[in-house]
Amino acid sequence: MRHFDLVIIGTGSGNSILDPRFDDWDVAIVEKGVFGGTCVNVGCIPTKMYVHTADLAAAPAAGARLGVDAELRGVRWPEVRDRIFGRIDPIAEGGRRYRAEDCPNVTVYEGLGRFVGPKRFAVTTAEGEQVFTADRFVLAAGGRPVVPDVDGIERVGYHTNEDVMRLAELPPRMVILGSGFVATEFAHVFSSFGVDVTLVARSDVLLRGEDEEVAARFTELAERRWDVRRNRKAVRAERHGDVTRLHLEGPAGAEVVEGEALLVAVGRRPNSDLLNLAATGVGTHPDGRVVVDCHQRTEVDGIYALGDLSSPYQLKHVANHEARVVQHNLLHPNAPVSTDHRFVPHAVFSSPQVASVGLTEQQARARGVRYVTATHEYAGIAYGWAMEDTTGFCKLLADPADGRLLGAHIIGPQAPTLIQPLVQAMHFGLDASTMARGQYWIHPAMPELVENALLNLPLN
Repeated sequence: MRHFDLVIIGTGSGNSILDPRFDDWDVAIVEKGVFGGTCVNVGCIPTKMYVHTADLAAAPAAGARLGVDAELRGVRWPEVRDRIFGRIDPIAEGGRRYRAEDCPNVTVYEGLGRFVGPKRFAVTTAEGEQVFTADRFVLAAGGRPVVPDVDGIERVGYHTNEDVMRLAELPPRMVILGSGFVATEFAHVFSSFGVDVTLVARSDVLLRGEDEEVAARFTELAERRWDVRRNRKAVRAERHGDVTRLHLEGPAGAEVVEGEALLVAVGRRPNSDLLNLAATGVGTHPDGRVVVDCHQRTEVDGIYALGDLSSPYQLKHVANHEARVVQHNLLHPNAPVSTDHRFVPHAVFSSPQVASVGLTEQQARARGVRYVTATHEYAGIAYGWAMEDTTGFCKLLADPADGRLLGAHIIGPQAPTLIQPLVQAMHFGLDASTMARGQYWIHPAMPELVENALLNLPLN
């Protein structure tokens, strides 16, 4: 039985661990799917390529109120799709080929794997079952879409983020089951391309994890663009010819929505259940996440975990940070470093865009945190006035005593970019007053939104 110094399970952020410092290690990499993980193949990167294209497709309609008469003459879906994956697929294949052919100290196993004993792993490959052991393991196997328990949903067929971007053609209508960032980003993409979108949400608002004011505003704006069904539970799915019908229960009773395509986007789950972790003694949380400490170590010595498999944050930048921590701790086990999850930002690339870091107001109330809040609208800055944006805003929470920022939430154009100086201020302990008055703010640029929100905080 072959023995390795290190086995990495998953080729998303886990693949980034290996650099020249590991050249004298005997390493195995295991991948059950496409090399590169979720972000490269079915997540962050291709979706944002679609979002950028959708923003361009939506621009002509937005120009009319500014006196610009433009027209969208059509979306050539096969060209859009093939352009995007014509760039994505070679990246994935290039990464696989590099590890398999150009790294002499790395053995790549392609297939579904599982633990069959303490630090003993088996992979079912095209050549049969391969069993090996290792001194150290990194569990970076990611997650997969959740499919809700809806009668008939498996029979009618559905799409997830893993295949919907490769549709042969655009459907006339699409039903999207879900109300989070995946659901709302795809709603923006497909509606911008001319698809009639129905969004089915179990909650009262879309993006319910955001600050309550942001979620309320986003929901209000979404209902102007899409057929949004809130407080609905999907109970049955059926297929009639080319149409999928989804039966719902809601405040007004039973109802039916239908479309030529059904996209399921209700959340994701860690792939821990595929690895038979109990065989090697690694524990999991009730939701399936692998239990790790601040050094990304599991309960078993020499076994680490990172990314969506163990983290409550399903974010590539978090997985990358955790991979760097694991990398250091593999190389320096006697001087480990810790992950820093204090100020984790995230963004939603729908329309409008949303970005957030830190506490929401409802979280601050629930935790009994003393805070003050301030809001400034895009319409209150020169560039926002030029855009005639009447819906976007920046909302801040701060400690009234020392001005330390506790949370920041932006809804509107370029929100993911505008949030970054606030992330920086929180990370480096810069108080709101110093941040607002201690530097120049370019006029008339959009960062003035942040400047004015900081100045609006009623600090002691």
